[in-house]
Amino acid sequence: MLKVSNRRISVFALTLFVFLVQMQAQQNATMNGTVLDQAGKSLPGATVEVRNDATGVAKSATTDSDGRFSVTDLSPGAYSIRVAAPGFALATRSGAQLNPGVTLDVPITMSVESVATSITVNETISMAAATAPSGNTLEALAARTEVSEDFIRNFMSPVADYSEYVNYAPGTFSINANGIGLGQGKTFFRGFKDGQYSMTFDGIPFEDSNDPTHHSWAQFPSGWTASVDFDRSPGLSSEFGPANFGGSINLQSPQLFPDPDIRVTGSDGSFNTRLLQLDAESGFFGPGKKNSFLMDMQQLLSDGYQTFNYQKRVAGYGKYQYRINNRSSITLYGGLVDIWTNTPDTNNPTRAQVAQFGDNFLSTSTPFLPNGAPDAYFYGYSKYHVQTDFDYASYNADFGEGWHFDMKLYTTRYWNKQFLQKGGNPVDLSLATPTGVDKLNGFRRAGDTAVLSKQTKWGIFRTGIWYEWAYTDRYQYPSNLVTELNTPFPNFHEHFITQTTHPFAEYEWHLAAKFVVTVGLKDANYAFNLNQYQDTNTVLCLGGKLVAANKTANTPPVCAGGAQFVNHRVNYNSWLPNAAARYSIKSNWSVYGQFAEGSQIPPSNVSMSREATF
Repeated sequence: MLKVSNRRISVFALTLFVFLVQMQAQQNATMNGTVLDQAGKSLPGATVEVRNDATGVAKSATTDSDGRFSVTDLSPGAYSIRVAAPGFALATRSGAQLNPGVTLDVPITMSVESVATSITVNETISMAAATAPSGNTLEALAARTEVSEDFIRNFMSPVADYSEYVNYAPGTFSINANGIGLGQGKTFFRGFKDGQYSMTFDGIPFEDSNDPTHHSWAQFPSGWTASVDFDRSPGLSSEFGPANFGGSINLQSPQLFPDPDIRVTGSDGSFNTRLLQLDAESGFFGPGKKNSFLMDMQQLLSDGYQTFNYQKRVAGYGKYQYRINNRSSITLYGGLVDIWTNTPDTNNPTRAQVAQFGDNFLSTSTPFLPNGAPDAYFYGYSKYHVQTDFDYASYNADFGEGWHFDMKLYTTRYWNKQFLQKGGNPVDLSLATPTGVDKLNGFRRAGDTAVLSKQTKWGIFRTGIWYEWAYTDRYQYPSNLVTELNTPFPNFHEHFITQTTHPFAEYEWHLAAKFVVTVGLKDANYAFNLNQYQDTNTVLCLGGKLVAANKTANTPPVCAGGAQFVNHRVNYNSWLPNAAARYSIKSNWSVYGQFAEGSQIPPSNVSMSREATF
């Protein structure tokens, strides 16, 4: 007869319980740190908040007499840190990555509260120096620059957009002839022009669907970008985008915090620039404090640096988050922008005009010349109306045992309607050779990014996909400059659909505490379905007869007969391998290396096989 004592069963149960607790503790992580003042002395009594970027769950600690703090039992993932102490400015740090069973040590230096104040010890250290854009962290696998929320808020113009923020990255510059934030700036770095790198907002890629050039000055105005992570490398396979070979500019929206806040800001600057802005944060509310919301509404009016290059912008966005539990959350984001500008297309000033009127000469305020003819430099003959929206719904969950899932469903629209004067003086008002142009560059995009990862003590496996569907409508019609009457046939007109599919798999292998190797593979696939309509410049009459313009009779060129449009279909596919490694030589010194291949989404004017004519 088998007999087992209750005491033995109890001992076994206790042992099993302890084992399970230890296993759970090994899956979670710990963050330690030291908070110092500008003199390098420990700062006791500082409040430290550690927040999971994915779920929004936060834990707090207070530094001891040696300035040390410790936050335990944290789920693996990316974290943001906020440190507050009386007399010091709020210190923030983002992108702290916690791995299962690992203790991360984070040093933080506080700055004095006033921007204009500095303290003197052995040297003078200002807040500008303490919050200046930083280079690589010890955990980096590539060349990066991070522009923090504190730096943007305290040291950037309130009307600046992302193109001004990234000027602080090495080898980077942008050009905006009308003034900071007052037009479409274009960014260049290390020989790469606009369109030869990727851009994301909260991890979602965005670009012009015709080619990867960016119109983010219209998508994300001042105040909508809290921080910028500029990766100047091809990145990893798990990083989405259409042109990663040139790098990735990753914009981040403001985070949601537990305390309510409301701010009304008015700015008055050069060129009669006026910005009125309302920001509101709800803090955590509702049962269990699981809800939070923030919003921004703004109006910008400016004459611009260039003469009569006016701009008016009305914009607003909202961000809502619901924390389902300590491991999962749902986030909703929506932003709308409406812009009117008077930027000409080709009327750059001549040397004589610069000598007579100054280097900011661009347009005039008179629609007609003294002889009664239209003045091609009249600002009213150059009109832009740009409408955008950017919306997403995300679900982020930590399933436990190292499993993590992040998905974002999104849609974005860019609709740029223009009427421009393309020729110079004198203006031809006939429809036979009109100098006005009615233009549209508009697209609607919808897609999904999804990443599933598994973290173990040996490393992290990631797999996922970026899929996007984009519809584009582009045309250019010659038009009478004064009456805005279009010719019946355009210079070009095209509708097309682009489908982008980027699946990937990647493994981050922790060979040792000091040595990390990441390898991955991505499949970049682009499918085009394009219709080109009859025109007088590109595909012509598609089997019909082109009747030339008759200036005497004031008749434009027309197509007689022929097909309505020609259809093109084409697929592009590239397999993109990636490998990166990092070795920590000392506690404050690490080295890294990277190999990658990249691709670029082809523009719509590349050669395509003709399949059908309708």
